[in-house]
Amino acid sequence: MQSERRRRLTPAIADVRRAVRAVFTPASAVEFVLVGLSGGADSLALAAATAFEAHRAGVRAGAVIVDHQLQAGSADVAAAAADQARTLGLEPVLVLTVTVGAASGPEAAARDARYAAFDRALTSTGATAVLLGHTLDDQAETVLLGLARGSGPTSLRGMSPRSGPYLRPMLGIRRAQTRQFCVDSALVPWEDPQNGDPAYARVRVRHTVLPVLERELGPGISAALVRTADALREDSDALDDLARTVVRAAWSNTDAGAAIAVPVLAAQPAAVRQRVIRFGVQATFGAALERSHALAVARLVTDWHGQEALDLPGVRVVRQDGVLIFVGPGHTFE
Repeated sequence: MQSERRRRLTPAIADVRRAVRAVFTPASAVEFVLVGLSGGADSLALAAATAFEAHRAGVRAGAVIVDHQLQAGSADVAAAAADQARTLGLEPVLVLTVTVGAASGPEAAARDARYAAFDRALTSTGATAVLLGHTLDDQAETVLLGLARGSGPTSLRGMSPRSGPYLRPMLGIRRAQTRQFCVDSALVPWEDPQNGDPAYARVRVRHTVLPVLERELGPGISAALVRTADALREDSDALDDLARTVVRAAWSNTDAGAAIAVPVLAAQPAAVRQRVIRFGVQATFGAALERSHALAVARLVTDWHGQEALDLPGVRVVRQDGVLIFVGPGHTFE
């Protein structure tokens, strides 16, 4: 009879472990990781696979659970997830309680609070990375939502496998595989009631929009969306690199703000030009310009007919003597 402590290696367990194993290659130089654990099937499968693979690789692995306090009993859910993490052998296990603000939408506010908690966990523990349980299905939903919002390549590129200290090793794993992993491993995941609430756009995409697309256009839509994101990410990264090269070479800080010569921007393709504007403003003023703002600034280069200064979120811009001058809000030009 098979031991309960050594369960059969099923396809789902093998696939998830293989995906997580890539985090612990010698080239990655990861020494101590935390798993972002909610208790749902995706993060629970990630936690179990991480515990197994980290032990094999001789790497420390812990967990961080964030209680958003958005539902009754959330503290109990967090405590149960922490118990599961300890049972899997993860150490340390942190439970961090956050207050979700109301300045942005509920999903964005919860995400901001969660990542702020992850940052605190990294600082307090000395861990080098947080592993996140996003799957191929999450990636497809992200791309489709970005497409619907007309957000451009920044959203259509989807989630990166690595963003600073945040690693997403399961972007090639389907949600069905993480659920099967839990079944095969005798793990009981928490079912978040918000995952079935149609008030959230992502839930409508998951349960209504993608199934309709699969039915009407054929299977494989999610995988096709993810392939599109991968290709766009490569292109977007290349354009970002070109734009940052221009910023380093031609963006000048001044006593009042910053400046760049019009001919430099005029010589760039539109995609690079708009990135230079956005990256430069972000670096100098900490302001995140939307596409419409960057286009308005670009028109001072490509469609110049003596326009007045532009007042944009966090920055004012004017063209003077063949130079674009960027200053803080309320600053007057000579």
